[in-house]
Amino acid sequence: MNIEDIRMHCLSKPAVTEGFPFDEDTLVFKVKGKMFLLVSLEKIPLSFNVKADPDDVILYQEQYDEITPGYHMSKKHWITVHCDGGLSSKFLSKLIDDSYRLVVSTLPKKDRLDL
Repeated sequence: MNIEDIRMHCLSKPAVTEGFPFDEDTLVFKVKGKMFLLVSLEKIPLSFNVKADPDDVILYQEQYDEITPGYHMSKKHWITVHCDGGLSSKFLSKLIDDSYRLVVSTLPKKDRLDL
């Protein structure tokens, strides 16, 4: 996946917005105001942060060299995914989808029902 693939995948989900709340290099995707993916526009190779279930965080880091603790994020709930060609686009999409679902599951019931 490249940055445009990631962007289009994120924006295809309900109630997703994108912006640069931290700096002009870090593109952040949110659902109902809550972050679910952060990506640096300048890092090569491309990498992004997504939220993950704490059990999966440990499992992914043990199974994949391309997945490391979340850079500048809670190491318990976030992972950094390095897109250097070692992980399939299907698996990268799954990580993004899982992050979106995890964040949606923490939203107030009214917001979840709006989706």
